[in-house]
Amino acid sequence: MLPALEGYAAALLGSVDEASLTTVVADLEAVEETVLARSDLRAVLADTSLSGPVRAAVLADLLGTKVDAVTVRLLLFAARAVPAQEVARSFAELTQLALRLSEAAPAMPANLGLLEARRRVGGFADAVLEDLATPDFATMEGELFGWARTIEGNDDLRRLLTDRDFPVADRVAITESLLSPRVAPATVRVARYVVIGGRPRDVVGTLDFLVDYVARARDWRVARVHSARALASSVREALSRSLTTLTGHAVELQVAEEPDLLGGVLVEVGDLRLDATMRGRLQSLRDSVASGHFHTSYAPND
Repeated sequence: MLPALEGYAAALLGSVDEASLTTVVADLEAVEETVLARSDLRAVLADTSLSGPVRAAVLADLLGTKVDAVTVRLLLFAARAVPAQEVARSFAELTQLALRLSEAAPAMPANLGLLEARRRVGGFADAVLEDLATPDFATMEGELFGWARTIEGNDDLRRLLTDRDFPVADRVAITESLLSPRVAPATVRVARYVVIGGRPRDVVGTLDFLVDYVARARDWRVARVHSARALASSVREALSRSLTTLTGHAVELQVAEEPDLLGGVLVEVGDLRLDATMRGRLQSLRDSVASGHFHTSYAPND
């Protein structure tokens, strides 16, 4: 299973009760059977020309309200994060994981390499962040950074948390006892999983990885929109829907009016920049002329 999907599933499935888990298992089994029975659906899920968010949007339309909300989140994350050719197989892997959890006590995650372990923890963080308001991202960043520096500056604590032979349950208990009174519950959840799903010797490194990870996630939650004039509510709604489809999650619009753009909008979200302004088009035209890529055709003389 893709490490990010494993971490994401651990966060969601570990937070539901037994009855809900039974429902999720049944839902996943039904979806897996449907995918196996329909070649057209498998073709869409395996279409490499579609981006992950677009595959997820198509799947969301198909699922609607037919399955549990947790099931929807699991399947949509898989559709977004897993390479197209492996999406259908990832559904089967999710079914087996949920089934194992419903039948027995959860086992410890398998050991992974450093980068894959960090991706697994990142997937767990993705699930936790989905339930947070955008302003709370900065809080988690600061709290994870502070916890990393605390471990780094305390030799005894660092030795305990990075000792592979010290029981995981005890390392988790130490993490909870030191953090719970001081930081947000969401931060405690993520810090616990750093111990469970990460590599023991990489606790500080994984926490620092998460600080950057959460910061990037926050950037993708806020779209800075520069418009030549005020945007009508219908335009805002359409833009918000388009960006949600593009990014795979809800996006907050921050709109600034800039008349010198002449017309259109400039959208900046994450590291993506979409320039649909009149000024941008004129600049592109000037660049084409300056580079010699602008050609004029002449009608022949009569």
